[in-house]
Amino acid sequence: MARTRVAEVACPGCAVMSKRVHSTYGRCLADTPVGDRPVLIELTVRRLYCENVRCSRRTFAEQVEGLTVRYGRRTPAARRVLEAVAVALAGRAGSRLAAVLHARVSRTTLLRMVMALPDPAWTVPKVLGVDDFATRRGQHYGTVFIDCETGQPLDLLPGRDAATLANWLREHPGSEIICRDRAGSYAEGARTGAPNAIQVADRFHLWQNLGTAVERSVRRHNNCLKSAAVSDEGLTNDAVADHADAEKEMSPIEARFRERHATVHALLAQGHGIREIARELHMGGNTVRRTARAETPEQLLTGRRQPRPSQLDPYKAHLDKRWAEGSTNAIDLHTELQDLGYRGSYQTISDYLRPRRRLRIRVVAPAPPGVRQVTGWMMRHPEHLGDKERHQFTAVLAKCPELTALHGHVRTFAEILTTRSGQHLKDWITATRTENLPGLHTFTRGLEKDWDAVVQGLTTCWNSGPVEGRVNHIKMIKRQMFGRAKLPLLRKRVLLTAAGNKGTPQP
Repeated sequence: MARTRVAEVACPGCAVMSKRVHSTYGRCLADTPVGDRPVLIELTVRRLYCENVRCSRRTFAEQVEGLTVRYGRRTPAARRVLEAVAVALAGRAGSRLAAVLHARVSRTTLLRMVMALPDPAWTVPKVLGVDDFATRRGQHYGTVFIDCETGQPLDLLPGRDAATLANWLREHPGSEIICRDRAGSYAEGARTGAPNAIQVADRFHLWQNLGTAVERSVRRHNNCLKSAAVSDEGLTNDAVADHADAEKEMSPIEARFRERHATVHALLAQGHGIREIARELHMGGNTVRRTARAETPEQLLTGRRQPRPSQLDPYKAHLDKRWAEGSTNAIDLHTELQDLGYRGSYQTISDYLRPRRRLRIRVVAPAPPGVRQVTGWMMRHPEHLGDKERHQFTAVLAKCPELTALHGHVRTFAEILTTRSGQHLKDWITATRTENLPGLHTFTRGLEKDWDAVVQGLTTCWNSGPVEGRVNHIKMIKRQMFGRAKLPLLRKRVLLTAAGNKGTPQP
C-alpha cells in the first residue's frame, strides 16, 4: 500500500501547478519480483483540477516519476524486463520464461511490446554491406543492410532485386563504399542507386566462383582420375592353404565366421567402403558392418552352436588335398567322395567349400578419387593435405598435364587473393587464356564483366564478412521463431538484439 505525498502537481497539458484535489483512486502495479516472490504495488493516486482556464484539460491524474505511466499496469522496471524477454525469445518462449519470473503475460502482449520499441538510431555508413537472406529457402528472400565498420544492421527489406537496393540507396544517400557478393542484381542496384559509390566484390565469393570453375574443369578430365587410380591385388588361393589346417578342427559355421572376419578386415585395410565390400562378397550391409565392428572373430561367435559331427568329417582331409591341387568343382568332388563311400548330399560339400570360394574373389582396386575430392585438394593449401591425400593428388596431376596447369593457376590466384595484390589479376587472366581450360575461361570472363568491383575486392581490406556473420544471426533468430512469424517481427528482433549485444562483430 502506498500513496503520494506531493502537495502540488503540474498539469501535463499546460504545466501549471495545482493542488486542488478532485478525487482519489487506487492503482495496482506489477513490479519486479523480490527473491522468489512476486511484488504488487497498491498505489493511491489523486485526480486534480487544472487551475488554468485556458487549458483544454479540466482534470488530470498525477503520475509518479519512475513508477507509473499513463494506463500502465506495470512499473517501468518490470516493463523493461518483459521487453528484454520479448526481444530475446519473442512470443511463446518469452511467455514461458516470464511465468518463471512471476510475470504472467500472454505471447501477444510480448509481441506488441517488441513491435512498439523504437528502432535503434543509426547514421548512413561510409562502408555499406549488402547481402541476401532467405525467409523461406528457395521461395522468398530479403536483403539485409549493415554498417561494415561497426557490424550494426541497419535494415531488412523484402526482395533481393536491383530495385530494392537502388531505392534504399536513394532514400539514404551518402555511402562511399558498397560491399556485396557477385550477384548481378546487387551490382546493377548499386550502380543505379549510388553511381558514385565504390563497389567491392567479396573475396570469399570470388574464391567460391573459382571453385565452381575448377570443378567443371576437373569433370572434363574425369578419365585422368580413373587412370591414376592405383590397382591393389586381391586375395588368392595361397591364403586358403594357411587356413586349411586351422579349419579342420572348426565347424563350418565357425570357419565361415572366421574367414568372413579376415576377408572384411582385409578389404577395410585396403580402403574399401562398407557398400563396396557388401557388393563384392554378396553379403548384407548390416552383416558387413557387424563384422567390421568386431575386433576379433570370437566376438562374432558368442552364442553360436558348437561343432557337431558330420558325414563329411572323414572326407574333409581328402577335400582339402584336392582343393589345394586345384580341383574346385563341387560336382566332381561329390562324385569322387561317393566313390569313396560318402553318402551325404552335394549341398554339404558346397557349404564346406563356400568360404574358400569367397577367398578366391579377386577384389577390385580402390575407387579412384572423385571430381569433388580432387577439386577440394586443388582448392586447399598444399600444406593442409595429408600424406595420403598428397600422394593421390600427385598421382592425378602426373597423369594429366591440363590439371597440372589448372593447379598452378589456382595457386597463383590464391596468392593474389591472400596478399591482396589485385594489380596482378590482368596478368593472371592472360596466362589462363593460353591453356585449354574452358571452365576457367568462363570464370575469367565473369571477372572482366565486374572488373572494377573485383579489383577493389582483391586490393582493399573491405569484404562481406560482417554481412555473412549477420546473416548467420538472422538464421539463428529464424530458428527460434520456428518460421511462424513474418518479416516485420524478424526485422525488429534482428535490429534490437544486435543493438543490445555488446559483442557486435567487427570487420
